[in-house]
Amino acid sequence: MANHGDFTYDVFMSFKGENGTRYSFTDHLYRALLRHGINAFRDEQSLRSGDEIRPSLFQAIEASRISLVVLCQNYASSSWCLDELAKILHCYENKGKHVVAIFYLVEPSDVRYQKNSYATAMSKHENRYGKDSKKVKAWRSALSRVCDLTGIHYRNHMYETEVIEKIVKDTSAKLPPMPLQIKHLVGLDSRFERVKSLIDVESNDEVCILGIYGVGGIGKTTFAVDLYNKIRHHFEAASFLANVREKTNKSIKGLEDLQRTLLSEMGEETETIIGSTFKGSSEIKCRLGHKRVLLIVDDVDSVKQLEALAGGYDWFGPGSRIIITTRDKDVLHKHDVEIKGYKMEELNYQESLELFCWYAFNRSRAAENFANISTSAVRYAKGIPLALRVIGSNLKGRGPEECETELQKYRKVPDSEIQGVLEISYTSLSNLDQKIFLDIACFFKGERWDYVKRILDACDFNPDIKVFVSKCLITVDENGCLEMHDLIQDMGREIVRKESPSNPGYRSRLWCHKDVHEVLKENSGSDTVEGIMLYPPKQEKIDYWTMTAFKKMKNLRILIVRNAIFSSGPSYLPNSLRLIDWKGYPSKSFPPDFYPHRIVDFKLPHSSLIFKKPFQRFEDLTFINLSHCQFITQIPDLSGAKSLKVFTLDKCYRLTRFDKSIGFMPNLVYLSASECTLLTSFVPTMYLPSLEVLSFNFCRRLEHFPHVMQKMDKPLKIYMMSTAIKKIPESIGNLTGLEHIDMSVCKELKNLPSSFFLLPKLVTLKVDECSQLGESFQRFQKSRHSVVNGSSNLVTLHFCETNPSYEDLCAILETFPKLEDLNVSHNGFVALPNIIGGSSHLKSLDVSFCRNLKEIPELPLSIQKVDARYCQSLTSEASSMLWSKV
Repeated sequence: MANHGDFTYDVFMSFKGENGTRYSFTDHLYRALLRHGINAFRDEQSLRSGDEIRPSLFQAIEASRISLVVLCQNYASSSWCLDELAKILHCYENKGKHVVAIFYLVEPSDVRYQKNSYATAMSKHENRYGKDSKKVKAWRSALSRVCDLTGIHYRNHMYETEVIEKIVKDTSAKLPPMPLQIKHLVGLDSRFERVKSLIDVESNDEVCILGIYGVGGIGKTTFAVDLYNKIRHHFEAASFLANVREKTNKSIKGLEDLQRTLLSEMGEETETIIGSTFKGSSEIKCRLGHKRVLLIVDDVDSVKQLEALAGGYDWFGPGSRIIITTRDKDVLHKHDVEIKGYKMEELNYQESLELFCWYAFNRSRAAENFANISTSAVRYAKGIPLALRVIGSNLKGRGPEECETELQKYRKVPDSEIQGVLEISYTSLSNLDQKIFLDIACFFKGERWDYVKRILDACDFNPDIKVFVSKCLITVDENGCLEMHDLIQDMGREIVRKESPSNPGYRSRLWCHKDVHEVLKENSGSDTVEGIMLYPPKQEKIDYWTMTAFKKMKNLRILIVRNAIFSSGPSYLPNSLRLIDWKGYPSKSFPPDFYPHRIVDFKLPHSSLIFKKPFQRFEDLTFINLSHCQFITQIPDLSGAKSLKVFTLDKCYRLTRFDKSIGFMPNLVYLSASECTLLTSFVPTMYLPSLEVLSFNFCRRLEHFPHVMQKMDKPLKIYMMSTAIKKIPESIGNLTGLEHIDMSVCKELKNLPSSFFLLPKLVTLKVDECSQLGESFQRFQKSRHSVVNGSSNLVTLHFCETNPSYEDLCAILETFPKLEDLNVSHNGFVALPNIIGGSSHLKSLDVSFCRNLKEIPELPLSIQKVDARYCQSLTSEASSMLWSKV
């Protein structure tokens, strides 16, 4: 949660608790604030006793930037609320704090002049404290004055979610921004003083663009973050677009994603897909052309990126400031817009010493007996912040003698070469950790750590990511992906290049597509090669290569081929492989002697494989991806792959059958064969005790669901939309872990067995357009009284376009007493059963497009949302009831 400045809370919420809005509007607003990172205070005391408000509430008001006052019908009946209001207005008038009044289903004039319920409440207070008491006069004055402030009038005809979204958005705009984090602020204030005149934040006349340039590792991004934190409060909105170069190069739609992020962070949400960078540019110009904004575009390496994200002065409102960081000064000159330049210089000696000491000793100066060592380290780092961080982290925790030994190694490196400085940290790793680091630098930057660890474990490397994080060589982002500074990655790749400068076939790892192509074409590989990644920037056709090129690479562990089209497949692949990731593998089969018994990942989407050979020697195989393989007609015996966890076969349009062994894979967690349009059945029987996801969406000919042999209690989700399933077997009761199943548009499905309704963990059932299922609910309703523990735990039921009868609806409501979300839209019934009033858990009801619906009975108190759009036959009484209820 946010904690801005010296304030404990962002928002204090004043509301009537008992018989007020505590459990409805205020609770929804409170949770929406928290979701948006706004630290809101609400009194959790549901029943207040005594006359005097607790001092802690006054302290909370004092410690909050903004107060939201929810004025409902009964607000004035609480002396506590009135005391809070008086205190809030005192803070507003004497300390300039923000106050927002929310008139919740009450007229502002009732509050201002104390009419109706407010008149009744104030009369009671007068009877208790006296008409002329100081307390009552202060309360009356507060009620009148609060009506003069910014307010929101919430009426019956409004959608609650829209009102709450507006309140949250307005509240967020009043708060100072969350500062971006910088671990150690060293040398940044002096640089800020130098650029102040260049960006002239106080001027509102013109748009100013500043380019910060310099070598990698010099601290450009860190300085941009510091600028953002220092000047953000001057602008209406701000966005910090980090790692633009990498995000652009990583995805075809990288720039569009960045444009969407820019608009979103500027508070300009867009629900539409932008479609192209040209449309995105127009969208930015249209939405931000009158807004004073701050935009940071970090790590740019092409004019195309600037043209898409900051194309011209007229894209942004007067007074806007655009700050760009880049390694390439020419990018700034090539842009059509005039850009002021600022070159990042190295840190001076004192700044370097302080930054080094923070990383080496967790303090701003050298530890005792380490003064000379610190001086030596700083001299070798040459003022490059990245080098100082890496060296400091490398020496952290070592004794003086050990540090001196390490620095002796640094002294052998030419002073001018940052590459050499960074390389010393690499040599401090164990031999095994060096291999891990080089694999990541050459092949796995940006990949998820759990995936990389799986591959490296299969190589018997047993990696520990903490080793690399502690030395500042690698970081793991919030999504679990490995990040590495480009300079560090270049350092690792340079180490590999120097293994054999003139002959790439004798290097341990190949990642440059030109080198790989040379080795494959000239058959110049060797048993030194452990990994290959062929990933040209543009799709490349490889017509000429030696199909036996891999024969010399007896120790090849990693083979990654993407964006390359081979005219023919390999006649040999090494059995030493742990990973083969080859999109568009060109052969119908693997080479005859290919049995990589230690392989863990087969990623072969869009391949020509026929895949008929049984898997008998793949005990470590955990991941298979054969999506879009258009020549696969059947899946062979996989009983030899007992460790298999993930099997993906989406869009294999010719697939017709699975071997029965697939139904008995002990470790299979995820199986997806969606859009396999010729598939008629899965397996006759199954027992998959580890299964968590099973997907056959849009397998339009799939008719049979397997018999479940034994209980499967893992949390399970099943997706079977648009299949030809006719019957669910009684043995589905063995899926005791099933939580979610979607069988929408299974129009041949006629019956759901009783065992299905009694699944203990089933909470979500979607059977939209399954028009023959209504009687299943009725049958279960009639039989469930004779069934022990015959109560379903279903929470969500989607049953739209099924044409249920009145009796079907009765059965549904009686069968599922714990329903919270019921969707029966696009149906032809005339009335909902009266028993819906007893559905005490029901929160959301969707009857939209039920054009014959006339009557809606009394709904339960739990209801929060009703969608009754396009129900044109509703009586005026039913419509009025809905408006008053929801």
